[in-house]
Amino acid sequence: MIENLVIVESPAKARTIERFLGKDFVVKSSFGHVRDLAKKNLGIDIENNFQPEYIVSADKKKVVKELKDLAKKANTVWIASDEDREGEAIAWHLQEVLDLEKEKTRRIVFHEITKEAIQHAIEHPRSIDVNLVNAQQARRVLDRLVGFELSPLLWKKVKPSLSAGRVQSVAVKLIVEREREVNAFRSNAYYRVTATFTVAAANNDTSAGQEVRAELSKRFDTIEETRAFLEKCAQAKFRVSSVEKKPGKKSPAPPFTTSTLQQEASRKLGYSVSQTMSIAQRLYESGQITYMRTDSVNLSNLAISTASAEIKSSFGEKYLKVRKYATKSKGAQEAHEAIRPTYISNRTINGSSQEQRLYELIWKRTIASQMSDAQLERTTVKIDVSTTDEHFIATGEVLIFDGFLKVYIESTDDENEEETGSLLPPLRENDQLNNKRIEAVQKFTLPPARYTEASLVKKLEELGIGRPSTYAPTISTIQNREYVVKETRPGQKREIITLTLQQGSITEKKKTETTGHEKQKLFPTDIGMVVNDFLEQYFVSIMNYNFTADVEKKFDAIAMGKEDWTAMISEFYDPFHKKVDETMETSEKSKGERLLGEDPESGKPVTVKIGRFGPMVQIGEAEDEEKPRFASLLKGQGMETITLREALDLFKLPRTLGQLEGDDVTVAIGRYGPYVRHQNKFVSLQKEDDPYTVGLDRAIELIMAKREEEKNRIIREFDDKPGLQVLNGKYGPYIAYDKKNYKIPKSKKPEELTLEDCMEIIEKTPDRKPSRRRKS
Repeated sequence: MIENLVIVESPAKARTIERFLGKDFVVKSSFGHVRDLAKKNLGIDIENNFQPEYIVSADKKKVVKELKDLAKKANTVWIASDEDREGEAIAWHLQEVLDLEKEKTRRIVFHEITKEAIQHAIEHPRSIDVNLVNAQQARRVLDRLVGFELSPLLWKKVKPSLSAGRVQSVAVKLIVEREREVNAFRSNAYYRVTATFTVAAANNDTSAGQEVRAELSKRFDTIEETRAFLEKCAQAKFRVSSVEKKPGKKSPAPPFTTSTLQQEASRKLGYSVSQTMSIAQRLYESGQITYMRTDSVNLSNLAISTASAEIKSSFGEKYLKVRKYATKSKGAQEAHEAIRPTYISNRTINGSSQEQRLYELIWKRTIASQMSDAQLERTTVKIDVSTTDEHFIATGEVLIFDGFLKVYIESTDDENEEETGSLLPPLRENDQLNNKRIEAVQKFTLPPARYTEASLVKKLEELGIGRPSTYAPTISTIQNREYVVKETRPGQKREIITLTLQQGSITEKKKTETTGHEKQKLFPTDIGMVVNDFLEQYFVSIMNYNFTADVEKKFDAIAMGKEDWTAMISEFYDPFHKKVDETMETSEKSKGERLLGEDPESGKPVTVKIGRFGPMVQIGEAEDEEKPRFASLLKGQGMETITLREALDLFKLPRTLGQLEGDDVTVAIGRYGPYVRHQNKFVSLQKEDDPYTVGLDRAIELIMAKREEEKNRIIREFDDKPGLQVLNGKYGPYIAYDKKNYKIPKSKKPEELTLEDCMEIIEKTPDRKPSRRRKS
């Protein structure tokens, strides 16, 4: 007999828990057993993300038998899956599938894997919370209903193999709306005027000669206005008209929730949302941090006291300020504590570089949350100009006491954030200043910033869409389904004008700057925009941000036992299903078609739309006697922004550049990008080569370079055996024969291989069986 059987989800979690329990406890991973047995007996590779249905759908006799046998031998079965709704649903499924007796089954939860937390959980077991299970079931059923009903509709009305989802569709909508805001934005020029003054010696103090940097309180729209102002400044006198000093403070941010951890890890460490959650999962399962899916900012009394001791020990009493944060989210239903180190005295941990960096971030944020405010002194100086009513403003900031800033500074998503004031010399009212240099720089208003993964998570949370456990999978899903791409795109050069007043004369210069550079931003694809528009047209309620947020509130109500989940599903499904059937019958096929204009040569319409293989331009119509011509869009071109001229340029390819060795040299664009073709061989163009302008000389240069590369690739060939070659490959030399590759033994020198040696190696190499892939 087994005294106690503890069942958890993952092998890593099982290994950590096992360290803290005595010999009377046997710890097993439900996922680990199901995965291993399924692979061994059924040839099935189960995904890393544990889902209860894998137990249900697999062969119970083969897959679940071991866990059932262990459970029968145990006096008490402890189900220790995670404490959120997903974990509760897993616990319920395990109880049902393993036929566990309720009398000897205990449900235990803990938000950190420590000896104290596990012992406390065992001392205070509970039964499975059916309300939490129902809330998770409701989410799962509703999301599947939306997906199963909308996806076939999209296959028929837009394009095969598409999908839709309740949360993913509104996430795509946010990105599409932002992209259209950016495309519709028209930038306006203005002139920002800054000045560098020096304190006049006439003031008779130690500040004489020190620099003061200031900015004009007004911005000019035209270069004429700007020049007129600088001309007034040429003979002006500058005087300090007021000096205002105010104390200020900065307070630390609360400890991490799931969303704020995802945002900050993206800003500070460059981690994707899914990467952050994967690393955090490993830290939790190894007992380093508390549960990582939470929307609570609360810290336990024990955590606060240990953080306080660490702060006093490391920084001193004056750096300590105990804070108790309250969770503002009404729907906070995941864990009951913020993400923090399990042992705050551990500044560092063993683990991978990524785990160490994320742990350090969590440790610093936790410690900073219990530290004193940073004390500042902010100074604002107003500088009058004798020849005009305009005035300059100089701002300065002095850090009096660093407080929590000694440990941690929170990052922001504000790309247009102005730099804070610099240190100012001591100034008094009526002090005279000398004009060292006044510069006016042409600036341009900026469009709204495209979303990063971090800023999208922040927006979803603000709108009440999704929960801590859904942010990462939602963002991964919309990228995997190619509705959205995450890309870095280069900016464009732009000419700007600067006017400088120095020593009484004004000089004008033209400079260039790079604008529009986007780093790791989310862009909607053409198919993403077409699907979004179709759903917006026919399913207004599903795409409404308030609807998605209201659904989350209903899930919360179910979790608290205030609403019946089946009634909630029925209330949604009946009108939704009716709308799907109606749309299937009455709506037209949507290709996102847009008329660009007429082809000047044929007079036929030029349109852009979604085709079988993606976005394309079409000249002519299907009804014409002459077959329409088609061309795929290039990378970086979009259906909503492509112009008629750009569309017509796509039909200039393939083009013949000339001849080499009596054969044509042509350039075209294929599936893998632009290329040169000669004698039925293909050579890719380089990034700097434009297929529309590249010339014959450059094409020949690329062809010859390719030939040289091929020549160096061939180690040996055999006249008696055409097609048999000894080649240099990416992973070293190998034999190529009859469309198969053969590894050369280390004992053989490739350049010395004879025909007989090669054939012997080929004959001795066993035939490889084709790999068996599991059907998806």
